[in-house]
Amino acid sequence: MKAGSEPAESDRGEEAVRVRGSGARLVHAALRGEILALRLSPGSPLDETGLSERFGMSRTPIREALQRLVAEGLATALPNRSTVVTPIDFAGLPAYFEALSLMYRVTTRGAALRPVRDLAAVRASQAAFAAAVAAHDAMAMIEANREFHVAIAAIHGNEHFIALFSRLLDQGRRILRIYYSTFDDRLPRQYVEEHEAMIAALEAGDAERADALASAHARQIVRQIQDFMARDVTASIDLAEADGQKERLHGR
Repeated sequence: MKAGSEPAESDRGEEAVRVRGSGARLVHAALRGEILALRLSPGSPLDETGLSERFGMSRTPIREALQRLVAEGLATALPNRSTVVTPIDFAGLPAYFEALSLMYRVTTRGAALRPVRDLAAVRASQAAFAAAVAAHDAMAMIEANREFHVAIAAIHGNEHFIALFSRLLDQGRRILRIYYSTFDDRLPRQYVEEHEAMIAALEAGDAERADALASAHARQIVRQIQDFMARDVTASIDLAEADGQKERLHGR
């Protein structure tokens, strides 16, 4: 295009697509972070008009961002064409935990069986995880933990396992965020040490050890989350109020 000339119609169209795409990425990243950090609570409405005003954008990039969140399972499109933050399916947690535990074991064991194992990405993720634990940065812990286990799955090499495990880890981010808050985001050093033990088993190519460590790692995380959920439910019961209701029922 010559200096001083107007851009061609096709150039303007391509530029509009690029701007819209970058806007959608910005909105998606912002909302995704808020959902995972529970600043947007499960079930919260994601109103296109309100979000358009908030981000100063047209509704097109907003709609594209919401579609990405729906594809990731973080948002749900309702029949009335509105969108909400996906509720956490507490009733479905047992099935979720079963699938998650299986993927911990399958991918870690499979990675140890590989004749050639490049652990650079695993070690880098572990270093980031250890730093996040030391800094008490829950969101960084969750992100680094995800990348650690996905890096192990990548060594295993089964693309279906990588995709499934990544999705399961993403689905569990909000549960982990709730769980980490019970420690005041001060995660025990035990988690870092368990990751280190897994790396050692991978280095040694010890599939049985890797499997046992992954299984124990998954079990203790699941058990502690289940214990927390049980405590949270029982702690919400007002026993004094329950006794009062019983006395009123019996006319005392």
